Amino acid sequence: MVGVLIRMRLRLTARAMREGRAALNFWVGSAFGLVAALITAILIGFGHETVHGGITIAAALFAGWTLGWICGPVLTGSSDETLQPEQFRLLPLTDRQLAYGLGAAAFAGPAAVINLLAFAGLVILAAPKGVVPVVIALIGVVLQLIFVVLLSRVMVAWLGAAMRSRRGRDLGVLLAALLGLAYYPLNLLITNLGPSLENSGGALATTLRAVPSGWAPYAVESAVRGDALWALLPLLGLAALSLALWQLWAVLLHRRLTLPPAPAGQILDSGAGLLDRYLPATPVGAVVAKELRTWWRDGRRRAALLPLLLVGFALPAFLSFQNNGTGTIAYSGAFVVWMAAMGSTNLYGFDGTSVWQTIVTPGAARADVRGRAIAWLILVAPVALLAALILPGALGRSGAYPWVLCTLPVLLGVGVAAVVFLSTHAAYSLPPQRGNPFAGSGNPGCAKLLMQLTVGLGQLLISVPVLAILIVGAVLRNPFVQWAALPVGLLVGGLAATLGIRLATTRLDTYGPELMAEVKPR
Repeated sequence: MVGVLIRMRLRLTARAMREGRAALNFWVGSAFGLVAALITAILIGFGHETVHGGITIAAALFAGWTLGWICGPVLTGSSDETLQPEQFRLLPLTDRQLAYGLGAAAFAGPAAVINLLAFAGLVILAAPKGVVPVVIALIGVVLQLIFVVLLSRVMVAWLGAAMRSRRGRDLGVLLAALLGLAYYPLNLLITNLGPSLENSGGALATTLRAVPSGWAPYAVESAVRGDALWALLPLLGLAALSLALWQLWAVLLHRRLTLPPAPAGQILDSGAGLLDRYLPATPVGAVVAKELRTWWRDGRRRAALLPLLLVGFALPAFLSFQNNGTGTIAYSGAFVVWMAAMGSTNLYGFDGTSVWQTIVTPGAARADVRGRAIAWLILVAPVALLAALILPGALGRSGAYPWVLCTLPVLLGVGVAAVVFLSTHAAYSLPPQRGNPFAGSGNPGCAKLLMQLTVGLGQLLISVPVLAILIVGAVLRNPFVQWAALPVGLLVGGLAATLGIRLATTRLDTYGPELMAEVKPR
């Protein structure tokens, strides 16, 4: 059975290497991962003068890769489920057999190979020290890879299990947000301490070795010292921990395949709600109401948006603490818009084939695109505007008000334009909603990351005219010149939003069937 699943995974991966957009995602993602793995291996193998320093560097980099496996599915809003457990529900397999087969198939993808290459730097480090350290390093690299892959699977499966009920969905989204937030302070910590890792000692070196990601490097260090007991104990610990994760994954798979999602409860449409009261009775108003309700009720959408909204507040705070100040916190509103736009570029992918209702309704494309854009603005703009109005004054940085308020319309306009434009021009399919709200078919993580970077870069480039006026006003120390950037920002943001909505409408009207084929679950 394991061999069958591995061959299925390899066949699907080979198909992804040849099929248009999926091939681009595969090769670009593999290229970035390969470069990162080579840099990691070189730093571990050659970026040190002593064995102690090399082991400390290896433990820190192993921790960074482990953190990426845990937080990556949350930050990108997608995890690879090329082989979905539901596809094997009717086969006579126990939960442990299915977990064993799917776990083995997970190592057949490019991510595991790239990670193995990164961890191979530990073997390079051990090579000059003799045969025993090399053998320990080889075993440690394999066990470390098994550990990070199983840990990632368990974390995503656990979040998916938590989000099967309405109350659990809210808790799961919050936990996912906190998990995503953990990446930034830990990454900043590792980055800041990187230059001092070579000569570090004491608490830092001990901590890096004490966590499971540092057990394999510590085993190699013990082997170099000739301490056989402490060379074997960390490896046995990794093996035991991996076995425990496999057992836990089997339990979570059983819950996913046997327990139905809790009912959302009866939804009463009294017609007296806030949406019905304040939204116009027009096609656009109907789409806005539908989108707002969907954003609120759909666990997958909340899992994509809410963690990034919280990251938008947390990231400037971490950057400020890194620089021992509070300057970046004043710009949290801009970060919120930036992160929210990056997490909302696949609206039609969330809906799947239900887009056919829009396609077959004459004249519905215009109302649908506009309604989606307005609903996104209703969700994001108030949060960003409140942050922009309150935080600079609360932090005593009133001089930041022109910068924050003049760039905010541009970021909102370009953000909503990118959301609807990419949702129609670069949509991709998602698997049916089952147990994993972060699941993505065809390994979309790279594609989503590239789209996120494109949105952020576009917001920055189109803000250049506003930034130029603000810089001139700052140089002249003239607040009137600085505030002159506000109407320019409103104009640029409005034009960007109008252009993006128009292009998205044209695309949906002209290539509706092609869009439905792209977002059809596979």
